[in-house]
Amino acid sequence: MVMKKMPNRLARLLFKDHRTTVLQVTPTLLMRFGPRILQQDVLSSSSSVRVLALGGEACPPPALLSSWRHEDNKTCIYNIYGVTEVSCWACCYKIPESLLLSINPPSSVPLGAPLMETVVEVRDEHGCIVSEGEGQVFIGGEDRVCLLDGEDTAVPGTKRATGDWVTVKDNQLYYLGRRDRIIKRNGKRLNLDSLQQLILGLPQVQACAVGLYEGLRLLAFVVSSAAGDQMAASAFPSGSAQPDADVTSLILKQLSLLLPSHSVPDALVLVPELSLTPHGKVDMEALMRTYSRQRGLRFSQAGDLKETLLTGWQEALGLPGDVSIDEQSNFLFAGGDSLKALHLCEDILSSMGVSSSNLLEIILDGTFSDVLHHLARLVPPEESSTSIAKSKKRPASPPTGIIGKRAHKSTELEEEEKPGFKVVRRASEVMEVNTRKADRTETLQVFGGKDLSRAANVSLSLSWSSDTGRCVDASPAIVLRDSQRSDVPKAVVLIGSHSHRVQALDLVSGNLLWERVLGDRIEASAAVSRCGSLVVVGCYDGGVYFLCSDSGETRWLFKTGNAVKSSPAVDPVSGLVVVGSHDGHVYALNPQLQLCVWKHHCGGGAVFSSPHLLATHRRLYAASLGGQLLCLDLDSGHVVWSYCRDTPFFSSPNSSCGHVVIGSVDGNICCLRDTGELLWQFLTEGPVFSSPCFVPEQQTLLCGSHDGRLYCLNCADGSLVWTFQTTGKVYSTPCVFDGFAAGQKGVLVGVASTDGTIWILDVRDGQIVTSHTLPGEVFSSPVVWGNVLVIGCRNDYVYGLNLKSEPKDV
Repeated sequence: MVMKKMPNRLARLLFKDHRTTVLQVTPTLLMRFGPRILQQDVLSSSSSVRVLALGGEACPPPALLSSWRHEDNKTCIYNIYGVTEVSCWACCYKIPESLLLSINPPSSVPLGAPLMETVVEVRDEHGCIVSEGEGQVFIGGEDRVCLLDGEDTAVPGTKRATGDWVTVKDNQLYYLGRRDRIIKRNGKRLNLDSLQQLILGLPQVQACAVGLYEGLRLLAFVVSSAAGDQMAASAFPSGSAQPDADVTSLILKQLSLLLPSHSVPDALVLVPELSLTPHGKVDMEALMRTYSRQRGLRFSQAGDLKETLLTGWQEALGLPGDVSIDEQSNFLFAGGDSLKALHLCEDILSSMGVSSSNLLEIILDGTFSDVLHHLARLVPPEESSTSIAKSKKRPASPPTGIIGKRAHKSTELEEEEKPGFKVVRRASEVMEVNTRKADRTETLQVFGGKDLSRAANVSLSLSWSSDTGRCVDASPAIVLRDSQRSDVPKAVVLIGSHSHRVQALDLVSGNLLWERVLGDRIEASAAVSRCGSLVVVGCYDGGVYFLCSDSGETRWLFKTGNAVKSSPAVDPVSGLVVVGSHDGHVYALNPQLQLCVWKHHCGGGAVFSSPHLLATHRRLYAASLGGQLLCLDLDSGHVVWSYCRDTPFFSSPNSSCGHVVIGSVDGNICCLRDTGELLWQFLTEGPVFSSPCFVPEQQTLLCGSHDGRLYCLNCADGSLVWTFQTTGKVYSTPCVFDGFAAGQKGVLVGVASTDGTIWILDVRDGQIVTSHTLPGEVFSSPVVWGNVLVIGCRNDYVYGLNLKSEPKDV
């Protein structure tokens, strides 16, 4: 590793002392030599190297290879490709002389023909073979079988997914990049590897690596041509006084002319060399640490509030540090955009250790002076010059609504500025934000007692109802706010209807607060954004609507390719909204930037069920009518594992304590480990459309079946704890809740059968506590808060039912 950092000595060792004839190397390590050594030693007219094999990374473009090569050089250059899972190299392409001498060479080199006994296939997202166009590379063969970690055997002919995407053109494969290197930015596709290759072709650039910092900020790490020559001479380069800002400005200016705005890096970081892994590839994590240190140092050198804002403003716009900023200048008119504004917002709030829900809007609409005055109001006057320095002593936590794995610690200012709220949905799912006892993750309700007292009669009676105009199959969501304002309801019910309407109702009285008519039927249950200001709901018109939580006005409409019957899930960490569509995809949406961060095709069949988030582990579980249950990385959408059955999944997955549970149309309730292996399955006597609900204190789960029963199962082994026979089919999802508000000590479970009956049971043994029958079929799931149970009905109404306790007659 030391020798790799000394290109001049390494070149002398390889090409003069040992006269190397065959050199297999990664492009990054090769570029460490710099143009001078490459031209004078590696690819000179008298070079000892007969074969130069480049692999492990994307091959440099032919024009760059040609610039290193003397016209009389006889070295044969090969592009080799493969993966470790299939014994390394799988394809080889000898780059012809004509390609290197071409006046207008192509931008990339083919991967070449498969090696002996090797089969290479390209498949699209649906698993179909691609003969022309884009797809993922699969490698295998009868005699090329490798065992991976944890495998004892492998079927001959097995083809491994590489994760690499290519374009098939004229029977040749052209490398596009890893799937996680093809991203959506400002709603437009961007290939990070293609951008990297383009930057590499600039005359000022010797080496380059492009990546995303914390999942959002586009960075280009560049070794300038001058710095590269200096590096070749010594392992310890001197600190050059050359104006790096001029080089940075020149490169960014060229990129602005060559690229659309969404492809221009947010920051260009000049480095003396690209950090390498032990395998000779770019060490992106090390480069990101370098950038993080540089940013921290730059902000720490800013003294007062104005200097901190000035530093962030210059960095966001890619301006040198000595450029002055007019206090009346607007960020957008100065060359910024919404994405850069978000970067500036998070940088400033992070460095100051405060929060503000209005800062982003002020950056976009106001002037530098407006932003400065807004920030000044967040910091007490006596602390305005010292508060920033003090905030360095505590970990900075960026605002939510951004992508990436970060720590999220709320300051006291955040608690004061943002009213807390809680969202309660079906299956007893709770999301808490800024509440006094919030844990910032989805939780099940906490139960106060262990023993259920039956010393009183419990009744379920009508409190209020609201006419929506058509059947209500959607399940309610209840929003509970900490607001001190008397004009703001503390508890609001959100629910949609087949009448195209979304209603917001007062939980206590049932009064209509607002109503909004969307483009088609609504079967999906609503969710609430991380900021609390948006109601999110899917619609049969293929849209995911983001509505103002106070008025119902549309703030953003994202269109999928088919009806959306899946209920959105909200990541309490990043603010991402994840939802499935009947077009077969799961979408991750950023409502603050109003863009799709990623989407993933679920292998065939519509996505009817609702995705389930495990935010602490950054995992997402999604199921399709094609019988696929997928575990995806929440931040990237990449598949962690998949489980397939031959029957559709209408049920939504749920997880607890390392178990993932889902119901299947074949009648089974299936439990998998969080690594994807089937742990157990319990067979009911009918299809399972109901979704499971956990009872954490008892290590049990509840799930209904079309055989009319509600089942309580042991989470560990799937054994039956109890079962309750209803008077209809159980389509809805059960909910568990604390019986205290109903005068009971312990846990109750509410569930509906399709004949319109709402059942309240003792969760210990499934004994009936009370019931109530509505005048219509019920496919909605009940949600309980306090002593109010809310549910939709196919007679067009939403009902609020009161749970009451009365002493038993003696």
